[in-house]
Amino acid sequence: MQFKKRHVVVFSLFLFTTAICFFSINCNTNNSNGSLAKNDGKSLSEKYCKSCHQYPGAEMLDQETWIKHVLPAMAPRLGIKVYSDDQYVYDPASKSAVSYEDWLKIVDYYAKAAPKALKPAKVPIVPVKDWGVFSLRKPKDTVPIATTTMVAFDTIGHHIFTSDMMKSSVYQWSYQLKLQTTNKFKSPAVNVQFIKDDKGAEHGAFTFIGSMAAIDIANGYLADFDLPNTNSMQATIIADNLPRPVQSLQADFNKDSLADWLICGFGHNAGALYWYKQLPGKKFQRNIISTIPGAEHAIIGDFNHDGWPDVACLFAQADEGIWMFLNDHKGGFTTTNLLRFPPVYGSSSFQLVDFNHDGKLDILYTSGDNSDYSKILKPFHGVYIYLNQGGFKYKLAYFYPINGATKAVAADFNGDGLLDIAVIAFFSDLKNDPSEGFTYFEQDMPMHFVPHRLPIASEGRWICMDVADYNADGKPDILLGNFSFGFINEDGLKPNWNTHIPYVLLENTGVRHR
Repeated sequence: MQFKKRHVVVFSLFLFTTAICFFSINCNTNNSNGSLAKNDGKSLSEKYCKSCHQYPGAEMLDQETWIKHVLPAMAPRLGIKVYSDDQYVYDPASKSAVSYEDWLKIVDYYAKAAPKALKPAKVPIVPVKDWGVFSLRKPKDTVPIATTTMVAFDTIGHHIFTSDMMKSSVYQWSYQLKLQTTNKFKSPAVNVQFIKDDKGAEHGAFTFIGSMAAIDIANGYLADFDLPNTNSMQATIIADNLPRPVQSLQADFNKDSLADWLICGFGHNAGALYWYKQLPGKKFQRNIISTIPGAEHAIIGDFNHDGWPDVACLFAQADEGIWMFLNDHKGGFTTTNLLRFPPVYGSSSFQLVDFNHDGKLDILYTSGDNSDYSKILKPFHGVYIYLNQGGFKYKLAYFYPINGATKAVAADFNGDGLLDIAVIAFFSDLKNDPSEGFTYFEQDMPMHFVPHRLPIASEGRWICMDVADYNADGKPDILLGNFSFGFINEDGLKPNWNTHIPYVLLENTGVRHR
């Protein structure tokens, strides 16, 4: 996840949500007149899912994935018992949300309407294979198995921080990429914000996810450290008992001159977007902004220009989309949906940035989380740009397909005044095109991008990314975190990339390299 002040990154890794849940027991199952205009499979599928999230058309997945994976996973959520991959059991005593007969009609519709296979997306521009404006730097220290969950530039103290799943440790590195300290915790860190206190001393607020597995256990926490020391014995716990938190941001939401915290509790079937209000004595009171699970990445800003901090947040569970929460000045928020996506999209990141220099913040968005029930390459995975039309309305202006796109960050990497984009793809086509793992999109004219594929696929498999001008030369650099083990969807494919290096640095030289 990324956020500003220090723009920190973290994976979307263990969000790997397993809960695409395109049906929901809580859905409104009746229309206004209590009956359906039609009783066919398509109408029934719309009935049971449209009121909960954007409708997933049968064409979005292939027949086998629908019948053997997605529908059997969804059936129990509606009270339908599953006998095998594509066999269901009639239980007259079951209090299911859908009748057995109607469920079979839904299954039959998807079986007949879905394609046998999805057609691969065609790229509008063939990527250039070069180094762009970057050169590669690697740390000398290695690990037995790289399972990096966070990489972050600390531009205040001039360090690099990483964390990993294997040892649940936080590592501090020098800007010369030398390991300086290692401290072990109860779970991996997945996010950090670097701040200064009122005395000018630097702090690091680390978000620890707690449970890596996609389960409903609330054992994550937010801890504050006096930097550069990250000894767990000297941590100040700001918030605990959190449902798989993945990002924390600081802001004074009620304008009482005390810094509050916004926390994305991704959770699993349960989660929430929290506002931790600071009370006198540095105590914090938990408030819930939204109970929707899947809060993945938030951005704080004064989006309606009233002088109060608002929140934009991407949710990546069943009801995928981006919501705006406008501060009501009374300790609450009003909610507006900006964009909504089908629950098979695998939303993975977003950023608010003005691409066309019209003074309005546009949306940079990626879809590509692919470790749920539909582990196939999807032609709609990739990087999107939605231009701001005003009034919180957005229009799709750009799409480039990238299998398994995980995160995108816009910055002027080549110094020409136009925003470029760096994109990582953890679930890239590892078998046929592993170079998809990282793409640098160079904007050479307004809203026209030339993709560059750097030759770094052999160095690792990128799950997290941070962007900052780490050496203060006026050019943004890139950190890539290597999660080298597991989560491979292609049967029999073994890693042919470096499994021991925790991260790499793409240093921006400002000079194009071939």
